Amino acid sequence: MLENEFRYYKDHQDDLVAKFRGKYVVIKDQKVIGVYDSEIDAVIESSKGHKLGTFIVQKCEPGKENYTAVFHSRVAWNDAA
Repeated sequence: MLENEFRYYKDHQDDLVAKFRGKYVVIKDQKVIGVYDSEIDAVIESSKGHKLGTFIVQKCEPGKENYTAVFHSRVAWNDAA
């Protein structure tokens, strides 16, 4: 479902790393919609305006060994307890 967003990251990885190295970028609809210092901030802030499962969070680092593969449950955090 989010393969287009991940492909966007891979296709633009060099440029994104040059601009945002060490940061977490949020990608939706094949564009960067946010940049954050931590993964949790990226998820929390992005989920305020976008439904979970409609965007990816990727740490900007060089090399394919740094690709992020994170899957989040559709259960709300407060429902999981």
